[in-house]
Amino acid sequence: MTETAPQPASPTTIDELKALIDQELGPTDWLEVTQERIDAFADATGDHQWIHVDPERAAKGPFGTTIAHGLLTLSLGPAFSAKLIGFGSFAHALNYGYNKVRFPAPVPVGSRLRMRATVKSVTETPNGYQVTTAQVLEREGSPKPVLAAESVAVVAEGASA
Repeated sequence: MTETAPQPASPTTIDELKALIDQELGPTDWLEVTQERIDAFADATGDHQWIHVDPERAAKGPFGTTIAHGLLTLSLGPAFSAKLIGFGSFAHALNYGYNKVRFPAPVPVGSRLRMRATVKSVTETPNGYQVTTAQVLEREGSPKPVLAAESVAVVAEGASA
């Protein structure tokens, strides 16, 4: 039996968004982390540490292969989140930042990752509503998550532009 990712939650009002508090969303479909993705991230950030981009040297290192940058893992959050919750009916949704980020386990090249997320709070602010979401990225076959983060977004009600 093939596992299929659920359709994203698509709240259209703040009340519908608040109704998602403490509900686990996901998991998403799996995404393979390729060496090409790791190399592109290294090029974009200038972080060419050997453990990420030198397969020959990394084969002799602590993980036996290259691993993804922690910040590459974190940067996958928005794309995964979009598969779990949609804000298309709001005027806008902006990334506000992260309260907490941890990388409990490495992401060796070739790993398959997926996300589960839980809306933790929806709080009114002068700029809209602050939405705090707990995100967990799992690696297939790993007992530990590769990312545990608390992301914060700001959404505003109204028609999207």
